[in-house]
Amino acid sequence: MSTDLFQPARLGPLTLPNRIVMAPLTRSRTGSRGIPGAMNAEYYRQRASAGLIIAEATQISGQGQGYAYTPGIHDEAQVEGWRRVTEAVHQAGGRIVLQLWHVGRISHESLQPGGALPVAPSAVRPEGQAFTEAGFQPHPTPRALETDEIPGIVADYRRAAENAKRAGFDGVEIHAANGYLIDQFLRDKTNRRTDRYGGSIENRTRFLLEVTEAVTQVWGGDRVGVRISPASPANDIADSNPQALFGYAVEQLNRFGLAYLHVVEGATGGPRDVIPFDFLALRRAFNGAYMANNGYDLALAQQVLREDRADLIAFGRPFIANPDLVERLRTGAPLNELDRNTLYGGDAKGYIDYPALQRQAAE
Repeated sequence: MSTDLFQPARLGPLTLPNRIVMAPLTRSRTGSRGIPGAMNAEYYRQRASAGLIIAEATQISGQGQGYAYTPGIHDEAQVEGWRRVTEAVHQAGGRIVLQLWHVGRISHESLQPGGALPVAPSAVRPEGQAFTEAGFQPHPTPRALETDEIPGIVADYRRAAENAKRAGFDGVEIHAANGYLIDQFLRDKTNRRTDRYGGSIENRTRFLLEVTEAVTQVWGGDRVGVRISPASPANDIADSNPQALFGYAVEQLNRFGLAYLHVVEGATGGPRDVIPFDFLALRRAFNGAYMANNGYDLALAQQVLREDRADLIAFGRPFIANPDLVERLRTGAPLNELDRNTLYGGDAKGYIDYPALQRQAAE
């Protein structure tokens, strides 16, 4: 069936006024305690015309943090801060879900409770640097999780899901993409375990499925999405057979009756054809809504929807500079230029001061 980007869509119990999704965007603007404030509430309120907002990646525990000044959802002050955000979005007529995040090895001792090493499926050091309060520092070699520690992390996901519900979100998204902890368990470059969480595809998928079971027990499947990035090398990740791995994972996720599957098609923030991968096979295998992401503009989004290759389209960086992106796409208005110098950290500049069309016209 031919579908238009501006047509309404059903997503579980939610009715979306359009099929434009604001992708989760790390902005590092919540201070050292990870508590959203008035500025964050205004940022999301400005973008409430999106069919759905997926709030930025939010750590499920202190151990889950990998970047300075990112938000958490594991203590009461953070829950209260996020409640301020959800109330602002709902008052503006929007819908918002929270992305649940554990970075695994993509961290640094200075970001970890007690200065501990980051944890991972295996002690494999990633290339790259961590964004810390002291600036960029090389990632250390992580500590491999003991088998009996893993249920505790699953429980952290459950508590974070419960906290997100108390904060007033409309649902949650499990971040299983971009080389973070769940993705590290999935891929054989980073998972060299010999217990029941390593080796075969079935074993490497186990952690994702346990987390999804815990989160859906809190929310029900129809208010939960999962994000994956099968072809992306983000954060020094790779797998020897991603088509088989993610095909199996998606088939297994169907047991939870999820609202949507959020797929980064290609390299995160980069080329779409980084490695050969059949994303349409995932779309066909998944029983819920398929959300496509990565490098979409209006023309490509409309083409993919017309060809029934997706149900929803997630836009990332265009939402940073264009709080009224939906209206700009609808009317063909030009887009504001992105200020890359203000992407991460800082204050209101480059965060809540991008002009909307009405303000530009008045000026």
